[in-house]
Amino acid sequence: MKSLALSAVLLTALAGCASTPTVHTDYDPGTQFSSYHTYTWLKKPEGRSPLVDQRVTAAIDAHLAAKGWRQTSGTDADIGLAANVATQQQQTLDTFYSGPAWGGYGWGRWGGGVGMGSATTTVRTYEVGTLVLDMFDMKTKQAVWRGTASGTVPDSPEAVNAKVQAGVDKMFATFPPGSVPAK
Repeated sequence: MKSLALSAVLLTALAGCASTPTVHTDYDPGTQFSSYHTYTWLKKPEGRSPLVDQRVTAAIDAHLAAKGWRQTSGTDADIGLAANVATQQQQTLDTFYSGPAWGGYGWGRWGGGVGMGSATTTVRTYEVGTLVLDMFDMKTKQAVWRGTASGTVPDSPEAVNAKVQAGVDKMFATFPPGSVPAK
């Protein structure tokens, strides 16, 4: 029983370490990002919570402002932003074994025996959230950059906010392409 409790604690600790969002970015290598200075929102994120959507938008706006970009409205912008948020439920099966029960003494048929161990399986359901941010050149109408951040959605609003910020921070760490990562 002690080993089962220790296994559960270890698994929980390891899960906590792997909680940073997974982020991927892609871009058109022929794009001169230094020529872009303004942007407009073509589509703001719309997820399950308008408060989280507002925080995603504010985090992206803050990162672009820090890069010297200015938000504008209409067709005079250099870049158009389109953000999408999606969530889906996933399940995992966690099985813990107590191991075989060695019984008696001796070998095989001469007095010994092997008993069956026991296993406990738990179904864990969790929600995974994904943010996709696309950037389009407003003159050519071509995609020039895409960032995705995906991770397990926590239960508390504070943890959700921290995950959103961590995902957007990681997404913009090397933006614009070719820049040195923030430290």
